[in-house]
Amino acid sequence: MFGCKCLSWNNLREFPPLKEPETFSLPASLPQWPSGQGFASRRINLGELEVTEITSFKFIWRYVSPRDSKKSVSFYKPDKPPEDFHCLGHYCQSDSHLLRGFLLVARDVKSSEPSKDPALVKPLDYTLVWSSNDDLSQDPQTESGYFWLPQPPRGYKPIGFVVTTSPSKPELDQVRCVRADLTDKCEAHKVVITAISDSLNVPLFVWTTRPRDRGMWGKGVSAGTFFCRTRLMIEEDDDDDIACLKNLDSSLHAMPNIDQIHALVQHYGPRVYFHPDEAYLPSSVEWFFKNGAVLCSSDSDIHENVDENGANLPHGGSNDKQFWIDLPRSDERRSKFLKRGDIGTAKLYVHVKPAFGGAFTDLAFWIFCPFNGPATLKLGLVNLPLAKTGQHVCDWEHFTLRISNFSGELCAVYFSQHSGGEWIGARDLEFVEGSNRAVVYSSKDGHASFGRSGMYLQGSDALGIGIRNDTAKSDLFVDSSSRYEIVAAEYLGGAVVEPPWLGYMREWGPTIVYGSRTEIERLNERLPWKLRSWVNAVLRKLPVELSGEEGPTGPKEKNNWFGDERW
Repeated sequence: MFGCKCLSWNNLREFPPLKEPETFSLPASLPQWPSGQGFASRRINLGELEVTEITSFKFIWRYVSPRDSKKSVSFYKPDKPPEDFHCLGHYCQSDSHLLRGFLLVARDVKSSEPSKDPALVKPLDYTLVWSSNDDLSQDPQTESGYFWLPQPPRGYKPIGFVVTTSPSKPELDQVRCVRADLTDKCEAHKVVITAISDSLNVPLFVWTTRPRDRGMWGKGVSAGTFFCRTRLMIEEDDDDDIACLKNLDSSLHAMPNIDQIHALVQHYGPRVYFHPDEAYLPSSVEWFFKNGAVLCSSDSDIHENVDENGANLPHGGSNDKQFWIDLPRSDERRSKFLKRGDIGTAKLYVHVKPAFGGAFTDLAFWIFCPFNGPATLKLGLVNLPLAKTGQHVCDWEHFTLRISNFSGELCAVYFSQHSGGEWIGARDLEFVEGSNRAVVYSSKDGHASFGRSGMYLQGSDALGIGIRNDTAKSDLFVDSSSRYEIVAAEYLGGAVVEPPWLGYMREWGPTIVYGSRTEIERLNERLPWKLRSWVNAVLRKLPVELSGEEGPTGPKEKNNWFGDERW
């Protein structure tokens, strides 16, 4: 996360001026969303603060890499905030991407308790954190960058840093600090820039920020600001210098209602492509149950057929490993039939939940496959299809759309990939032509999700050793915009009735499917000694489910059901 090389700041002005970055827009215009309480109304009430999202910016200053003039990072302030709304900090972004970001501006909402201190106040002063030219006696007109931390009154917190091109301190009314009880903890996330000032070789490290508590019920609201430090290592309380906002309005009024959810899915629901050689296709859960899936118990040899809706599955509790779902062992033909799935019945199961304190909506799309196929091991130029490794009964994979509740715009998509995954911003997605529906590629046999077609290696790209994840466009696809079912939206109370099978918290497959890890180990014994150590390193990185040692659990047993996606 923090492994960046420092760059010197020599002769910045010798580089030719850079063009202003272009702004990203979604491929298609947004529809008129169904009416509701606060979704896509541009403003969100957080209790004693009202905030709105600014996506148009005024340029302040640009850092250019002295080693490559095409690499630069720009800093911005909000452009034309509405009357009575105040800036909380500045924004930064690499110029290698189309400009796409946000800053929240805020105004004080009158409290019902007049004795309370105001929600927003001016800082008392600023502290200079870093400058690209540390000689403060230089000509004030010199275009250098200066980074300032607002100093708040007692009981208040700054939300972001301020950037200027002058050594003079910013005016006190440039930003506002927020009363501490209206804020939540934030954390430094991704390194955006690493630089060294010319005169004193003082490094600057700039990170994006996000709320520290990002679960479904987390109250932290990201303001879109950045965090900076003059050292790379962050101590436990370093990023307490700034905070994020907190949503104290328990109604979550900006979250979409059921009609708006349907409209969002129909407008943004991705098309999921399966590899043209995929042998283990998805199906609906109902098809799988209806065609022979059985419930097994550690206390009995009896295999009970599962009801079409999963009504006879044990519900609630946790994964005690006493029950699991399996293919019918006594009917080999039916087992082979079930393994192949039925894409004609497949649909995406959608879980709707608040993110970042209800400022965003996450639409988690879950797709079910009755069987996960064997893996292919890549050893340099050699590809070795494995007979059993990676196989297991049932496979649950997902991807997640993150949507701004201010505007209803798609911000990013999370692609789940075995035991990890990645967020890809909307500007870097592939879209179905003429729409705002992203394209999702499901990897052959393993069903991991990716944003582009090609081969992805689960292991070491540098060495060319690992498990292959091959993706490609084909005639095998599912359009989630029309083939979906909303299965959960806890914040709506009883508006969404969860299907019985969703409450099944045990394994969707035998606890031990194959003793398959030994398959690679036997193969490894025939390899040259030097190559064996690399294969052993790859073995240690394989997820448990890929080795076939445990059956997969259902959506509600995954950490991201209540928490945020791993990133």
